[in-house]
Amino acid sequence: MKQSSTSELSEVLKSVNEATGLSNKHYTNQKIFNLEKEHLLFNKWCGVGFGKDVPEIGDVAPLTFLDLPLLLVRDEKRKVRIFQNTCRHRGMILIEKKCNIRGTIRCPYHSWCYELNGELRATPHVGGPGKNIHKSIKRSQLGLYEFKSHLWHDVVFLNISGEAPSFNKVHAKLIDRWIEFNQPLNHSGVDSSIELEVNCNWKLAVENFCESYHLPWVHPGLNSYSKLEDHYHIEEKGHFSGQGSHFYNQLKGKNNMTFKDFENLSEKWKTGAEYISLFPNVLLGVHRDHTIAIVLQPLSTDKTLERIEIHYASSNSASNKYKSMRKKNRTLWNDVFKEDIFVVEGMQKGRQGIFFDGGKFSPIMDSPTHIFHHWVASNLKKNGEMEI
Repeated sequence: MKQSSTSELSEVLKSVNEATGLSNKHYTNQKIFNLEKEHLLFNKWCGVGFGKDVPEIGDVAPLTFLDLPLLLVRDEKRKVRIFQNTCRHRGMILIEKKCNIRGTIRCPYHSWCYELNGELRATPHVGGPGKNIHKSIKRSQLGLYEFKSHLWHDVVFLNISGEAPSFNKVHAKLIDRWIEFNQPLNHSGVDSSIELEVNCNWKLAVENFCESYHLPWVHPGLNSYSKLEDHYHIEEKGHFSGQGSHFYNQLKGKNNMTFKDFENLSEKWKTGAEYISLFPNVLLGVHRDHTIAIVLQPLSTDKTLERIEIHYASSNSASNKYKSMRKKNRTLWNDVFKEDIFVVEGMQKGRQGIFFDGGKFSPIMDSPTHIFHHWVASNLKKNGEMEI
C-alpha cells in the first residue's frame, strides 16, 4: 500500500537518530513543489533580491519570483519597497528593464502613472479625450499593490501572503546572534556578484550549505586550512541551521594587505566565521572583513538560480585600491560554490532512484540538515499536505 504524505512526514519529524529524510517526491513532484511554494515560501519571509539592485533614489528593478512579477524600488526617502509589477488598469507589466525613474512609474499601455511610493498619480484621458479624471476612478484606492518587505544584510525579504509576523520577531535570534554585523555593507559591482543556475531542487542547495560533513571530499582546498574538525554546528529549530568555523583564513594581497574589518568585533571573529541557512531560501556567511549572501530562486522542481553577493566591511575595500583583491576573493568563492554543483545535481539525479527512502542521517554530522528537513515537514504537516 502506498504510504501517505502525512505518515512520511511523521518519519521526518522523528529525532535525528531515528528520522528519515524527505522522500523523492519533495524534489521531483510538481504538486509538492506547488504546496511548498505556498506554505514554505509565500507564507514565510523569503529572500527575493538585494538592496544593491536599486542603490539610488528612483532606481527600479523588475524581477520574477515563482512566476510572480515584482518591482523593486528605491523611493524618495531611500526606502527599498516591493510592488507587484502590474498596472492596476489592465494588468500590464510596468517595468521590463532595470532603470532609474526621474519622475513617475509609467505604464507603457495607457500611461497611468505611479509615484515611487506606489500611489496612483495620473490617469490621462480616463474620462474621455482631455479628461484625466472620472468619479468612478478613485486614485487613492488604485495604488500599486505593495508587499510586506524587510531589508537585512542587504537581502530583500518578502512576505507574499502578508500573514507572517514581523521579520524582526520571526528572526530575532539570528539578528541578535549577529548583532555585531549590524553595520553598513559595501558592494562594489560586478566583481562582488556571482550567478549560477543549477539543475537541482532549491532545498538541496539549502541542505548542502547547512553542513560541513562534505568538506574533505568536495572542498579539499578549503579543508586544507579550515578542517572538518575546526567546524561546529549551529542549530535553531524552526528558524535556521548551519555551521561555524574556528579558523578563518583572511585573504592577503601584496605586502600582506588585507580588507578592512568590521568595527568593534569581539575576539572570536578574528579567527572565526559562520555560515547559516536562514529558512526558507537565504544562505548567509559572516567574516571579520566581508559577508556573503545567497538568494535561492526556485525555477522548477529541478532547477534553481543562485544569486550570490559579496559585501565588504569598509567602503575603502570597495575602492579601486582593492580591485585585484576583490577579484581574487570572488574567484575563491566562485570556485567553492562551483565545487558544490556536482553534489547538488547528483543528489537531484539520485532522487529518481525509486527505492531511495529519504536517507539516513548521521546523528553527529547531519543534525543541521535534519533541522531543515524537520522545518519543511512540520510546516507542510501543519498545513495539511495532501496525499500524492
